[in-house]
Amino acid sequence: MSGQVTVNSDKATTVLLVGVGGQGTILAADVLAKTAIANGLQVKLSEIHGMAQRGGSVSTIVRLGAQVNSMVCDLGCADYLLAFETTEALRNISYLRTGGMLLVNDEAIKSQPVLTGRAHMPARARERLTSMGAHLVPASQLAEQAGSLKCANVVLLGALAAGMDFPLESWEEQIRLKVPPKTIDMNIAAFRSGVASVPHGQR
Repeated sequence: MSGQVTVNSDKATTVLLVGVGGQGTILAADVLAKTAIANGLQVKLSEIHGMAQRGGSVSTIVRLGAQVNSMVCDLGCADYLLAFETTEALRNISYLRTGGMLLVNDEAIKSQPVLTGRAHMPARARERLTSMGAHLVPASQLAEQAGSLKCANVVLLGALAAGMDFPLESWEEQIRLKVPPKTIDMNIAAFRSGVASVPHGQR
């Protein structure tokens, strides 16, 4: 797998997280950023679209490395694209660099423009993403098995963690600090199921 993060890397690594409001993209980005900081990296985080209300598109850039000079993610720049649903994955695919890692929640959600008739759901989204080399994560199913559908974002975070060079214990420490105390066990279970969802050869 390309784009692995190392503390001594001279080149900043870019992670683009995309989804719709209410899916927990911001929490996932925050855990990623804090995990990187805890491992000695500099981090810059920026929301591209701040429409975090339920149903609105949300895009967040997390850039990390020994030195990060910019928060900008140009087309073909992202080392990782973590999409919380299939439509947003297709809409943002042009930001992923050649050889980058594409992780997608295997779920299609009707965004606000679709619900209001201003846009349409893309045809054959799963097939198109698979042909692009996406790893489709059954995040909702795994989250439900862990204890709550609300943990789907943490399942996706686990899938991302499987391809990054941070100790899994470091991720779990930040999750414990971020989620409500009574949900820690189910979130850790969700995270671990996300890690296990990525085939070993793709890590």
